[in-house]
This record gives sequence, structure tokens and C-alpha cells, in this order.
Amino acid sequence: MAHLVAAAGVPHPPRFPELARRQGADSEILRLYGEVGRQLRQAGAEVLLILDSDHFNTFFLNNFPTFAIGVAPLTAGPNEPVPGLERTAVPVAEEMGNTLWHQLVRAGFDLAVTQEFEVDHSIMVPLHFLTPSFDLPILPLFVNGLLPPLPSARRCYQLGQALRHILESLPADTGVALLASGSISLEVGGPLAGRIDHQWMDTVLSCLSRGAVEELLNQATAERMRRAGNVSGELLNWIAVWGATAGRTPTFLQPQAGYGHAFAVWRWD
Repeated sequence: MAHLVAAAGVPHPPRFPELARRQGADSEILRLYGEVGRQLRQAGAEVLLILDSDHFNTFFLNNFPTFAIGVAPLTAGPNEPVPGLERTAVPVAEEMGNTLWHQLVRAGFDLAVTQEFEVDHSIMVPLHFLTPSFDLPILPLFVNGLLPPLPSARRCYQLGQALRHILESLPADTGVALLASGSISLEVGGPLAGRIDHQWMDTVLSCLSRGAVEELLNQATAERMRRAGNVSGELLNWIAVWGATAGRTPTFLQPQAGYGHAFAVWRWD
């Protein structure tokens, strides 16, 4: 059967590929992504199921689903300019995606599906560092973390729980790793661009490190995430992945100094 071998959380700033290139081998960016990638490879990941919030590049205001899965043989990206990244084709785990789509709907999640799609920096930047050959099949599951109304933190945690249950019921013997792509506190654009809510960062990281699921689900309201920055709803991707781990504490959890994000890995082998 398919089995969940690991889970991880990473950020996706579009400036990171070019910044890491300029910084060279001693780059903290390379070190942190490198540790996540090392652990995913060590765990035996054969498919990377990515929980992501699209930045109005794949979806837009006239069609912006709460939850959607991308199902196709191939996708490509980034579908917007990103310094240091060339447009690249990426294989998609199409058969697994179709099964998850049907099973999640049966489990009570009103999941949209897109069969003609490309992906933006929020997927391609992590892949650039974690799978630089872009040959590991991915499966993008989009969670609306940007456009009100957002799904609740509890519903996203339940989504992760359902994902794990469905994956472990699949007949194919495939190692699946889940990846949350997103920041914890971030404001994009406007006079407060770059502002970090350090109190919220401390709260979220403390809950993750202590396994305090209910505490975070109760505190991660749309209003509180919005006060942490206009794209801080990307935390919902992390919460969904956390649900798939059954609320385990990460084996690796490190914020990057000066940024409103962190790098994490969950292992249970």
C-alpha cells in the first residue's frame, strides 16, 4: 500500500534561488533546504504531495477554490517571473491525484480539481532546492490561505488527517512525503511589507515543538493570521501537514533568523 514516509514544511520566497546563488556554498538558505531534502530522501520519498497556497497565478478572483487538487501527467512553472529559475516541466502523480480527489470528496471535503494548470514560485522555489533535477513526481493540493474567507485551521488539520488515512489505504507500494509550502508571518506589499509578527512566530513554533495541537487550532483564526501579515494564512498548509502526522512534534524545526518562516521535518521511521 502507499505509505506516508515523512512530512516537512518550508518557505518559498521568490528571491531565494538568486540570493542563494550569490551567497554561495555557505548560504544558510542552502543549508536549511539541504537538511530538509536530505531527510526526505533518506525517508524514501517517491512522490511529493505539496500543500500550497497559490498566489493568484494559477487561480484568480473569478475562480479561487478553497481546496483544489491538480491532476495531470505533467505541469510546469514558474508561471510568473522568478529570478534564477527557468521554466521547467515537472511530472505529476496523476493516478494518485485522481484517487485522492474522489476519496476526499467522499470523506466530506468539497475538493475542486484542475486538469490544466501550471504552478508558481510557491511550488517551484522549494523544488529548486529539494529536488533540483525536478524528476520527483509531485501532487499539488491547493489550500486557500490568501483570499477571505479562509478555511478554518481545524478543517485544514482534518484535511491532513484524511489525507493520511486515504494514502495508507491505497494499493500501490509508494513512499509519499507531504510538504507544506508557506510562511508563518509575512506581509507582502504596502507600507508594512516585510514586517514580522515575532510574537505569533513564537506562538506557532512553540505549539509545533510541544505538540500543542488544540492550542494552535484555537489560536490560528483568520483574524489572528491576518494580523501577522496578509499572506500568513499560508500557515494553514503547515497545519494540514501537521494533521497528517497526527500532531507529532517535528524531528527538525528551525526558523531562519530575520524571516517570518521556518524549516521543519517530521519523521516516524
